[in-house]
Amino acid sequence: MYRRVLLIEDEPNIATAIAFLLQREGWRVSTHSDGATALDAIERHRPDVVVLDAMLPGRSGFDLLGAIRAGERPDLPVLMLTAKGQAQDRERAEALGVNRFMTKPFSNRDLLDAVRALVP
Repeated sequence: MYRRVLLIEDEPNIATAIAFLLQREGWRVSTHSDGATALDAIERHRPDVVVLDAMLPGRSGFDLLGAIRAGERPDLPVLMLTAKGQAQDRERAEALGVNRFMTKPFSNRDLLDAVRALVP
């Protein structure tokens, strides 16, 4: 059985690179780039894990994370990626219930290990 990842990332180069990495490891990857419609994408794709950028057009990753935790699938594993590595961002994500938090840039191995750890 293939595991499904929904990658919500608005930077095309980053989205392409992450999708390639995950697909090479056997994941089925769907991508989405707009925060305003990301919850619809989660419902449509029914992922096993979400990789979520913090800064998105339309609606922030933090806002989306809060909505996921308050929604129909509150236990959906979420890995948040951000270029903003300040302690306050990590604390905010943790307070909202993020499973893992990584700052950009990250190593390919760290990303793969983090996603793998979220979906047994």
